Amino acid sequence: MSGKVVIKLGGGLITDKGSMKTINTEAVRSVAKYVAEITDLGFAVLLVHGAGSYGHILAKKWSIASGSRRSILESQREAVSRIRKDMIELNSIVIGCLEEQGLQCESLPPSNWAMGTGKEFSGNLTIFENEKGVIPVTFGDVVDTNDGTEFGILSGDDIMLRLSNEMVGVGHAIFLIGDAPGIMDRPPHQDGAILLETWGPNDSVNSEHYEEIDVTGGIRLKMERASEISRNVQNVWIIDGRQPSRLLELLTRGQTIGTRIMPS
Repeated sequence: MSGKVVIKLGGGLITDKGSMKTINTEAVRSVAKYVAEITDLGFAVLLVHGAGSYGHILAKKWSIASGSRRSILESQREAVSRIRKDMIELNSIVIGCLEEQGLQCESLPPSNWAMGTGKEFSGNLTIFENEKGVIPVTFGDVVDTNDGTEFGILSGDDIMLRLSNEMVGVGHAIFLIGDAPGIMDRPPHQDGAILLETWGPNDSVNSEHYEEIDVTGGIRLKMERASEISRNVQNVWIIDGRQPSRLLELLTRGQTIGTRIMPS
């Protein structure tokens, strides 16, 4: 088996989004175990992770996603510095869990290589063409902008889109979430929520976005970006990262419990 697999670890999977800098190390280690198994099968992995409570809480408090505001600019700049430092800390923990499995990784913080926000951000993606056996690991981050806003938030979902569509040889793009087995027909905490085995942008679904915490669009942005990826990548899925064995099952059998994403 071979080919590139781009994997997103959702911030809600690897952290408690409602509690400042609270990581779910068990979840990260469980995923790392299966990442090691799929690399042993010959797949080349590119890994993106979310910010969760290492980024969203401070970003929300200081309106970082909206760019600079003169009245609070100094506090915003302090928050930007803190978020970047916290994200490096989270990234180090993620990489540490991967290295426990004998994997070699390279950290690629977006604040070092990307400019601008949204799916049109600029940056040299050739840095992700690492030597064989090395996993590049990046994440959603606060980045500089060149449109007068000074800074903004580059979502890991936008990075997923660009890596999946622009890297040669990507056969799978997989989003691992932390609160559901895939896309549900209604918010997963509601009684009677049903897993959708496939989803495309023309399909109706009652999604939910926690605006008081999440600053990058939540599940709706994942769905939109995943559908865009599916125009170029054959296998695009949103699955339950709490059941990481499904990652291996998908790559070996071509099917698992989750939602396969379709283009419009």
